Amino acid sequence: MSSTQTNSSANLTFVRPAKFFLNGLSNVPHAKYYYMFLSLVYVVTVLGNSFIMCVIYLSRRLHTAKYIAVFHLALSDLCGSSTVIPKLTDTLLFGHQDISYEACLTHMFFIYHFMNLQSLTLLVMAYDRLVAICFPLRYHAIVTKPAMFLIIGVMWIFSVTYFSVLVGLVNRISFCGSNVIDSYFCDQGIIYKLACNDISINLLMGKISFGLLMCTPLILIMISYFFIALALLKIAHGVDRIKAMKTCTSHLMLVAIGYLPLISNQIAALTTSIDPNTRIFNNSLRQVIPSMLNPIIYTLKTEEVMESIKELNKRRKMNAAIGRI
Repeated sequence: MSSTQTNSSANLTFVRPAKFFLNGLSNVPHAKYYYMFLSLVYVVTVLGNSFIMCVIYLSRRLHTAKYIAVFHLALSDLCGSSTVIPKLTDTLLFGHQDISYEACLTHMFFIYHFMNLQSLTLLVMAYDRLVAICFPLRYHAIVTKPAMFLIIGVMWIFSVTYFSVLVGLVNRISFCGSNVIDSYFCDQGIIYKLACNDISINLLMGKISFGLLMCTPLILIMISYFFIALALLKIAHGVDRIKAMKTCTSHLMLVAIGYLPLISNQIAALTTSIDPNTRIFNNSLRQVIPSMLNPIIYTLKTEEVMESIKELNKRRKMNAAIGRI
């Protein structure tokens, strides 16, 4: 009887390390140059996304449902990079590789949360283009500012709830072996490999995360552009067709930059054995490069944004001239 109780109590005991040790890229020669490169990327990301958010906020012509989504993408990009790069440079450039158990889970939550928001925001922007091109006469009745705020609010509630559960389930993992994480952040896939108890529900949630939150938005974006292509073929005048296509160009570039690295990483992981450091390079670049390029693409490829920048610049010069009088 006592033996049974002892086994039962042992099964209920979860071993949690006080700290984890982030070991990513620590064995790569001249890795500090890579961290310096990421720091430069972060500076450009902060400046670019802050600039696009300021332009949208200050320009009245951009106070539309479409640019609420663009503003949210810039905010998600800024927050997403801020969860990755400062911690990565502090951890690996300055040698602070220890991270407490609680901080590890918090960091994991915010990284996955903002990655998910970026993915869902691209889907919302595809929905905006779908309605604009397939139902142009009803666009302003369907895609309204209250509707866009509601969609973004639902996205946040869903994402926070889902990843709170995902990260919370890590607490049921027992770490009775190594506490070394071969990554630059608390990657759930690597943490699961450190477990020494049943993690089937954690693996299931991980698969749901990739399928539901990454693959599903991409599939829906592809379906939306299939219907957009059909609608464009029905446009009689070539000029109108080209004009409609230009409104999709920026978004398609964002989708390609955001998803192609992710897909290539997954295909490579399934077909070949990837070196851990190569995986870290690929994942870190996939998380930070799109966030840097998104505002640049929207600034240079979107006529409305360029016109708004010119108007704001003229207004600034007029105010400066009036101030000198």
